[in-house]
Amino acid sequence: MKKKIILLIADGLGDRPIESLNGLTPLEIAKTNHLDRLATSGTTGIVDLYGPGIPVGTDFGHMALFGYDLKDYTERGPIEAFGVGLEMEAGDIAFRCNFATKDGDILVDRRAGRIRKDTDILAKSLNGIEIDGVTSYFKESAEHRGVLVLRGKGLSADILDTDPKLITEKTKHIIMARPSKDSKEANYTKDIVNKFLNKFHEILKNHPVNIKRQEEKLLPANWILIRGAGYMPNIEKISDRYNIKGQVIASTGTVLGVGRLSGFSTRTHETFTGNLDTNILLKGDYAINALKDNDFVALNYKATDVKGHDNDPQGKVKAIEVFDELVGYVDRKRDKNVILAVAADHSTPCEMMEHSGEPIPVLINGKSVRRDRNNYFNEIDCSHGGLGRLKGKEFSNILYDYLEVTKRIGN
Repeated sequence: MKKKIILLIADGLGDRPIESLNGLTPLEIAKTNHLDRLATSGTTGIVDLYGPGIPVGTDFGHMALFGYDLKDYTERGPIEAFGVGLEMEAGDIAFRCNFATKDGDILVDRRAGRIRKDTDILAKSLNGIEIDGVTSYFKESAEHRGVLVLRGKGLSADILDTDPKLITEKTKHIIMARPSKDSKEANYTKDIVNKFLNKFHEILKNHPVNIKRQEEKLLPANWILIRGAGYMPNIEKISDRYNIKGQVIASTGTVLGVGRLSGFSTRTHETFTGNLDTNILLKGDYAINALKDNDFVALNYKATDVKGHDNDPQGKVKAIEVFDELVGYVDRKRDKNVILAVAADHSTPCEMMEHSGEPIPVLINGKSVRRDRNNYFNEIDCSHGGLGRLKGKEFSNILYDYLEVTKRIGN
C-alpha cells in the first residue's frame, strides 16, 4: 500500500538554555513521552530552515518545510492574500492592510478603533475597482486587517509601507505610498497605489457602515494603510510539482496562505485558537480524516511560538506538553502506512522573544523508516540523530521520497 504523510509542526519550538530551567531548554524539561517514544523507534535530526544562524519567518519556514527555496519566496503580502482566499497570478502585487481613521492629513487611529464588525462589507466596496488598467481585489482579514491585491501590467513591489508604526511612533500625518527604488516600474506603481488609496477614501468616508459608526460615536474606517508589499512570481505549486494532493490544518492565515500557495487545500475551525486552549483533539481528527483524500497533511500548532514571544518558559513547557498529547493522539489514530513526521518552522527562544537562527529538531517515524540510536526528542539529542543536519528543503525531499514522488537522477 502506498504511504502517506502527516507532518506535525510545532511553531517556534526550538529554544536556548534558560537559567530558570536549570540551563535546559523548554523541550528538554517538558514531559514528552510520545515524542521520545517516536524518536526511539524512528530517526531524528536537526534542520536549518534556510541556513545556519539565519532566522526565518513563519511564512518562509513553512514554505521550506513544504519544499520551496528562497528564490520562491514571495514576501508576506501574497501569502496573506492566499490566506484570505485571494488567488494570485504571476505579476500581481499584494499588500497587508489596516482599516484606519484619518481626519484631513492627520492619522487619527491606525486601526480604526480596532474595528471588527462589518469589515467584510467595507472590503466588498473596495473590490473590483479599475484605475488605469489596474484592478483591485480587496478582502477582509482578522479584526481591522485586510489584504489588497493589484493586477495589471508593469507593477512593482518596490513600495514602502505607509503604516506609521513601522516608520516612527511619532508620525501622525498621513503617509502616501513611496517607491523603495528609483525605477520606472516602482514610480509607476507608487502613482497607481496612491490613486487607489484616494479612491478608497472617497468610497469609505461616505459608506453607510462608517456613517453608522459615527452616529454610534465610533471611529470611521475611512482610510487604508498598506505594508509588506510582495510580488507574485511565476512559481510552481508543490501539488503540481509532485502530482500529490495535500491539506494544511491551522489557525493562522499565514500558514493557511502558504498551504494554498503550495496548491494544498486548507482547513481551520473557530476552536483553533493558536494558544494553549486550542482544540487539539479536533485538529488531530481533521488530520486523520484528511488522509482519506490526501497524500500529505500538515498540521500547525501555534502555542509554542506564542509562549516564546511572551518570554514565558514555563508556559512554553506546558505548550510543548500539550503538543506531545496531540502527537500521541495522531499516532494512535494513524494507519500503518502513514509516516508521522514532526518539525518546527523556526526557533523562538524565550530570552529573545523573537525568531532566532538555531536549527530545529525533527523526527520521522513509521513503517520502513530507519531507526537511529537517539531515544529523545529535543534540540541536543536530535543533533546526534541519523538524519544529521539538513536544510528545510532537504528535509521535505526526504518526506516526499517516502511518497515515491521525487525524481531520480541518472539511469
